[in-house]
Amino acid sequence: MTERLIRERREIAERVALHAATDGVHETAVPSLFVIRDAQASAPRYGMYKPSLCLVVQGAKEVWLERERYVYGPEDYLVASVHLPVTARVAEASPDMPYLGLRMEFSPDQILEVARESGLRTKPKETSGRGLFVSRMDQPLLDAVGRLVRLLDAPRDIPVLAPLITKEIVYRVLQGRYGEQLAQMAAEDGSARQIRIAVEYILRHYDQPIRVEELAELANMSVSSFHRHFKSVTNMSPGRYQKRIRLQEARRLLLSGDANASDAAFRVGYASPSQFSREYARMFGHPPTRDIRR
Repeated sequence: MTERLIRERREIAERVALHAATDGVHETAVPSLFVIRDAQASAPRYGMYKPSLCLVVQGAKEVWLERERYVYGPEDYLVASVHLPVTARVAEASPDMPYLGLRMEFSPDQILEVARESGLRTKPKETSGRGLFVSRMDQPLLDAVGRLVRLLDAPRDIPVLAPLITKEIVYRVLQGRYGEQLAQMAAEDGSARQIRIAVEYILRHYDQPIRVEELAELANMSVSSFHRHFKSVTNMSPGRYQKRIRLQEARRLLLSGDANASDAAFRVGYASPSQFSREYARMFGHPPTRDIRR
């Protein structure tokens, strides 16, 4: 990493620390920009990654997409191009050197707009690319991120400059190693976009029975082709994807105190509390009540 990159990263870390004074994820005045702090390494956490760019400016993080492991630190960036249920943990942090990161969420429309304006051409592929990737940070991208973070100290400039800088950041990612893979998710044709449409349908109807034939028809694919492309993007089958969303939402309800185990099971679409308890224990290591007590 060059001296200039190190200085830029250090400045971004200082500004993130100012706007994330306590542990947790903090919304900022810049739309779709969040700053994150953790004073210690964490146990695995279950959650949903929205389409976003994620950066570590101090510390390190691990993310699992099913059994696929991604590790990234200050020299890298992570992109989720579609909604993905993941397991993540802060791998390096201490009270003296807390984990500091930021997340910039984006929409497929933003990707498509920048891809069109930059003349990026995407070629249809037999297999859709993974919806999660880690790539090496470069100076132009870090410069743009630094300017976006500096807007937190110039709130009057945010309405005019934030959309322009956000657009530049998207452009820089599209110019990177996996840029075409990201653009495929927003392209108006192609299998990756069809899988994104199916993913969004599952997200809206996760608590209802969904037949894979229904999803394949929505994606305008045969069932076998749909299965192949869906797993290529998400690293899991459509049924597994829906199950993970159900169980993660149930765990959120239990942790928040909004429901007991039976209520949570019914609210996320399970007809049988016993089946819910078995599947919950397989995913999280303990049955619902014991897990929440722990």
